[in-house]
Amino acid sequence: MERQSTYTATATIDEQGVLTGWSEGARRLLGYDSPAVVGRPATALLAADGAAVRRALAGRTRWNGTVPLRHQDGSLLELGVLAHRRTSRTGATDWLVVSAVTARTQPPRGEPLEEWTFLQSPFPLAIFDADLRLVRANRRMEHALALPEAAIRGLRLTHIAPGAASEEAVRSMRRALERGRPQEARGRLGPDLGQAVVLTPLKDADGQVRAVCLSVPEPARETAGGARPSGGSAASVGTAADQARAAQELGEVTVPRLADLMAVDLLDSPWTTAEAAARPPEQVVLRRAALRAVPAGGGPGHGGGAGTGVGAGVGEVIACPADSPPTRCLTAARPMLYDMADPAVAEWVALDPGASWLRTSGTRSLLAVPLLAQGSTLGVALFGRHGGRGPFGPEDLRLAEEFTAKAATGMEQARGCPRPRTTTAAPQRGLLPHTVPDQAALEIATRYLPAAARAGVGGDWFDVIPLSGARVALVVGDVVGHGIRASATMGRLRTAVRTLADVDLPADELLTHLDDLVLRLAADEGSADPGADTAGGIGTTCLYAVYDPVSRRCSVARAGHPPPAVVAPDGTVRFLDVPAGPPLGLGGLPFEAMETHLPEGSLLVLYTDGLLQARDHDIDEALDKMFIALGRPAQSPESVCDRVLGDLLSHRPDDDIALLVARTRALHEDLVASWELADEPTVVSLARRYTTGQLSAWGLDEAAFTTELMVSELVTNAIRYGRPPIRLRLIRQGRTLISEVYDASDTAPHMRRARIFDEGGRGLLLVAQLADRWGTRHDRIGKTVWAEQSLTAL
Repeated sequence: MERQSTYTATATIDEQGVLTGWSEGARRLLGYDSPAVVGRPATALLAADGAAVRRALAGRTRWNGTVPLRHQDGSLLELGVLAHRRTSRTGATDWLVVSAVTARTQPPRGEPLEEWTFLQSPFPLAIFDADLRLVRANRRMEHALALPEAAIRGLRLTHIAPGAASEEAVRSMRRALERGRPQEARGRLGPDLGQAVVLTPLKDADGQVRAVCLSVPEPARETAGGARPSGGSAASVGTAADQARAAQELGEVTVPRLADLMAVDLLDSPWTTAEAAARPPEQVVLRRAALRAVPAGGGPGHGGGAGTGVGAGVGEVIACPADSPPTRCLTAARPMLYDMADPAVAEWVALDPGASWLRTSGTRSLLAVPLLAQGSTLGVALFGRHGGRGPFGPEDLRLAEEFTAKAATGMEQARGCPRPRTTTAAPQRGLLPHTVPDQAALEIATRYLPAAARAGVGGDWFDVIPLSGARVALVVGDVVGHGIRASATMGRLRTAVRTLADVDLPADELLTHLDDLVLRLAADEGSADPGADTAGGIGTTCLYAVYDPVSRRCSVARAGHPPPAVVAPDGTVRFLDVPAGPPLGLGGLPFEAMETHLPEGSLLVLYTDGLLQARDHDIDEALDKMFIALGRPAQSPESVCDRVLGDLLSHRPDDDIALLVARTRALHEDLVASWELADEPTVVSLARRYTTGQLSAWGLDEAAFTTELMVSELVTNAIRYGRPPIRLRLIRQGRTLISEVYDASDTAPHMRRARIFDEGGRGLLLVAQLADRWGTRHDRIGKTVWAEQSLTAL
């Protein structure tokens, strides 16, 4: 099978029909560079009625068909496309539109009997070539995906069925191509497909791997005893009604996905974290709750270790010596990674009957992870790999911690254990933003990782705050200490930042006001409780950044916080040279802001210092790892977050971590119009003409009357009470229209009640009634009065 000369054209379109993404393949296909189309209505590229397309997409989550498109040179193209409606974690929706472009004809079909077998197989089958593009799909696969083969031929699996399951299946495809052996993946590619996916390399007569066959066996049926099919993610671990089942589920999810064999050994009486820290190294007695393995030469073993040559089966008691990996893992309350060639480990395996399963199975790499839940240590999970697989790495350790944490939660719920951290964890979760607010300037992903159980809840926080003029503020902060005091202080400071941001203070002035607030809080708390630690949040660090998608400039100030990292569109990574202001609460010291230009598509990375303070490497090594992680290409801020955490963390963090990654977008010139106005009353009529003309060019004639009234009042006020220069600016941002008038006076306008016979005093009242939001933004010199109105109802 020849390699195809195929490429994929992709574009993303928001719910307002505006193009937000444009791939290199799309440029090759239609000739437009990304800056020429991103931010414009997608219907501008159609050579047909856009209303018909909108009607076809209405109420759907996926659509495929042929659309006529206009090439940059004016020619028309009839193009088959597949469109997916996606919803992010924040609830925002958009459309991913993909099309495979190839000049190669379909390869010849096989012998009739082989062709019938492929087409009529009761199992879903699909063949992907060496570039991982779909070549064939049988009828069962077409039915399961609800898509004909012609609509998806030439596309990669991640474009056919976007999601985590397809990404994992693609990784397994690559391994099948590289190793020439079948691979397995977990995850549901569609509602009518099972959890297990098998990837089989297809070889030619010379033994060369030419393609991969993806097959989905029928999902396992529930047995009479109520046994459930194994899951494919951490979400399926720990959902059982008892400890034994939760331990078995951990094995079902991790073998063979993560390890070739695993065991769960539980303490009869769980330790508290304080007991674990104070306990001297001594023999530990455990009871085996689960054992699962893939023998070196066969399929998976289950239950009591079928096919593993086990010395201690499920239910048996095991006494682990003081220096054995399980005991050391339990007393340290953290994961530990071992090479089986280590003399201490080899001696333990040779002498301890409970560890004989590791010796007989040919284990070469061992990972011990404590089962921690709500301040208690329940036991230990051991994961092993045969010599045929590489040793465990940092990403494997992170996955193992994720799975075991979920299993431990299920075990604790089965035991009915109390939850001592609820009083602090619940307020902290409530104070952090649950969704990123709707805005068009930045594509944002966030992560929050609480510290290990013994550290208690901390005061790290992040926030995203839409500002006037289409700008967005990003905040990351870290309150000193842990516990409910830190969580409460974090809530007060977050509220204060949002309040100060609402009056459009510059970044350095906002931190100055926040510093004063911390001093007042410290004075109040210190007088009430002189012995209080970190009263009022003294020592808290904070970083505040404001990005403007019109000018593409970002202003940043920091109070004792690590500087943000920036990744340019070409992959260059750098830290912004933001002046290092003091932590909040010291008083009397200035904060300075710096401003930088961020090209469209840049990544801005904000984080708290817990990310760089891992116990197994110093800060220089952490910075090197961060630079490497950020420098590798990534499709989205979500994948950047996952990569940074995966590369820098090898265990649960000792301090809370807040991470915010934002990819910059730009409002291009065709969405912004501005005019310099003379300082004389006659210019008001000219401003009205400018406004109606621009709205007509944007196709917003229905908004002209309201906007013209507001602009007239704002320009009149600027001429009457302000100072030149005077500027009028209109911004179209998605379904929002923004009108702004600038003048050089610092005097802020305010509404007043006009009497019956007064000739003035009604302008701002009129603006307030017509606009959805309005306000004043002070610049270094002068001010801008702005008004926003929604276009949704027009």
